[in-house]
Amino acid sequence: MLQDDRYVSVTRLTRYIKQKMESDELLREVWLKGEISNFKRHSRGHLYLTLKDNNARIRAVMFAGNARSLTFEPEDGMKVLVRGSISLYEPYGEYQIYIRQMEQDGLGRLYLAYEALKKKLETQGMFDTARKKPIPAAAREIAIITSPTGAAIRDLFTTIKRRSPSARLSVFPVLVQGAGAAPSIASAIEQANRINTFDLLIVGRGGGSIEDLWAFNEEIVAKAIFQSHIPVISAVGHETDFTIADFVADKRAPTPTAAGEFAVPDVRDLSRQLNSDVARLIQAMKNGYMRGRDRLKRARDAYAFRYPGQLILQKEQEYDRLADRLEKGMAGQLNGRREQLNLNDRLLGKNRPDAMISRAEASLKDWTARLARSAQNDLQTRSARFRQIVLQLNALSPLKIMARGYNLAYNQKHELVKSVRQLAPGDPLMIRMHDGKIDCQIWGIEEAKKK
Repeated sequence: MLQDDRYVSVTRLTRYIKQKMESDELLREVWLKGEISNFKRHSRGHLYLTLKDNNARIRAVMFAGNARSLTFEPEDGMKVLVRGSISLYEPYGEYQIYIRQMEQDGLGRLYLAYEALKKKLETQGMFDTARKKPIPAAAREIAIITSPTGAAIRDLFTTIKRRSPSARLSVFPVLVQGAGAAPSIASAIEQANRINTFDLLIVGRGGGSIEDLWAFNEEIVAKAIFQSHIPVISAVGHETDFTIADFVADKRAPTPTAAGEFAVPDVRDLSRQLNSDVARLIQAMKNGYMRGRDRLKRARDAYAFRYPGQLILQKEQEYDRLADRLEKGMAGQLNGRREQLNLNDRLLGKNRPDAMISRAEASLKDWTARLARSAQNDLQTRSARFRQIVLQLNALSPLKIMARGYNLAYNQKHELVKSVRQLAPGDPLMIRMHDGKIDCQIWGIEEAKKK
């Protein structure tokens, strides 16, 4: 059979297409939206599915490592947003998307936008509790920024007027949902701040879906609340609903009714408290009056007021007794000081400077004599020792030895000659004797025979 190099195997072609797809930059980061079908979760945690729209479909796989980050359970018919890369599955020759991230479409996009803005504003310090303004204890002028036809306005009016009929309410009608809602709310907040007569702003609306509440998740509303110099209470949705406005506001109310309760105190509670305080004040005044009356009675019944003459006589006697004690005490102290003075005088007599000098001079003479005797004895001892050492040195002196007939020989380098091997015939030689030196020349050398 003839071979033709124009033909390639299916494997080689498939691998070539796979390499082409994986090297394409546009296919490495692909964002798709579609509907899930043929969904299957493998026992190892991998997700296998098909993404489709009205005209096309693509196989998809999401491995377990990425699937663990999902916050929802995918199912057939669910619309999703996915991010991943396109590649080819060689055994079937089918291209597919390897999903790295998946979110639900619609709510998923809103949730991602909500989390992104929340993180951004938190980084900018808009949620910092340290910068939040305190809510007035009893606001008199309150601006309510909400829809004039919603349930929230009725709840707020009813609650505030029931609790504090004297509070004055001003309504700033705004859109609370839809395309123009966020600018409308932000503009009303800024207008209320420009008027600058309000003690408190309440911004909110009734409950609803996340889409209905989305105006309160817009950055323009968050910045208007943050920049308001008037304290702001947010009253958006129900207790479980949290918006960006709730995090930025100075206080969050879970419902419009709760916002009204935060805004003003209940006059009935204040009346009860006032009555209680008045009763306590009256009781305190009564108790004070009774204590004062008792003190006055005790004072009137005191011995000093009943028998002032006797008290004066007692004090006279007490004065005499204390005067005697004082006199005796002063006399005793004076005698003690006199005895101490006499003792000091005797001690001073024994330690007069002239007597101390005389004793010191006598001691100095004694020590001088003792030192002289010691020095004389030490000198004699050292002199005797020195003479002994000199005699020993003379006995060991080389000059003494040379006087007995021994001499020293030096070569022309002035080195002491200790062996005939250091010399040669004809070498000059200097011989030193005890009474002089001799310069001579060597005529011959004879080395001693070893025994």
